[in-house]
Amino acid sequence: MSRLTHVTSGPYAPPAPARELSAVSADGSRLHVEVHGPEGAPAVVLVHGWTCSTAFWARQVTELAAGHRVVVYDQRGHGRSPAPAGPAGYSTEALADDLDTVLAATLEPGERAVIAGHSMGGMTLMAAAERAGVREHAAAVLLCSTGSSRLVAESTVVPLRAGRVRTRVTGAILSSRAPLGPVTPLGKKILKYATMAPGSSPEQVEACARIVHACPRMVRYGWSRVLAELELARNVGKLTMPAAVLCGTADRLTPPVLAREIAEALPDCVGLTELAGIGHMTPVEAPDAVTAEIRRLVGAYVAAAPAAASRTAGEGATTVKTTRTARTTNISEATEATEATEAREEDVV
Repeated sequence: MSRLTHVTSGPYAPPAPARELSAVSADGSRLHVEVHGPEGAPAVVLVHGWTCSTAFWARQVTELAAGHRVVVYDQRGHGRSPAPAGPAGYSTEALADDLDTVLAATLEPGERAVIAGHSMGGMTLMAAAERAGVREHAAAVLLCSTGSSRLVAESTVVPLRAGRVRTRVTGAILSSRAPLGPVTPLGKKILKYATMAPGSSPEQVEACARIVHACPRMVRYGWSRVLAELELARNVGKLTMPAAVLCGTADRLTPPVLAREIAEALPDCVGLTELAGIGHMTPVEAPDAVTAEIRRLVGAYVAAAPAAASRTAGEGATTVKTTRTARTTNISEATEATEATEAREEDVV
């Protein structure tokens, strides 16, 4: 029986693309690609994360497509992109190959774009930092809710003290081969606890649950092994273009400490944004804040921003922005907010 792969109505329903294409990666893997918005408009490329699909960016695509050419694609094994033929198809090199392929298929030679990656999408950008396609096309990048290494050790999904036991239990949970099954009230409660903030709305949780539960279990497992062993810290310093970092202070999967490390290591960090009380699914939980940051980067590094007014706060989110020279105080405030949130949630599990 087929499973609904995303919501089909409401603000989180993905819009119809202007055109679709199939791009073939270096190892022959086919990638489903969509292009939204008018030809010739400033380009934005959106790269989704683990267990997600193009539908994850629905709010950003809908808002940006009026004045931007927006490219989205399904990472291999996700959405409408077939799963890799074998274990060799699951690697950070494969992610980099795929991004390179999509850029070549959708952008004109020398065309510049803002490339935004969420979670594994941000890791894709790090993995591709030295690729010719990224160097040619990336005017600026946005790294959302992501990390470069130590993902399992830093995750706070399991409410235990940091250490070997927590790392071992977290790794076992994240790499489980068990099927998620249909979307149920219990399934949505578990997903919300692990990946979203307590304040996430029912329609936001529903949208994420539909997407995540549609990911094939062996694809989920295959990429979980890559993420468990991820080591891209050295690649962060190779992202030499202007780069912004964004995270939620209530993110259990990639906690803010990982975002701060990335911001410190970037050669040209143009902003670290911490969204108070927001979890891992930032493009869904705080869509306006993510879209506004993309608009800012387009306006600063690609072309004049579209005339449409940019909103600078997410759905009920408080935005904490820091710069490289004024980071300590604001990050301290954000950390206190995170600790307070976690203290209130100890009885959730």
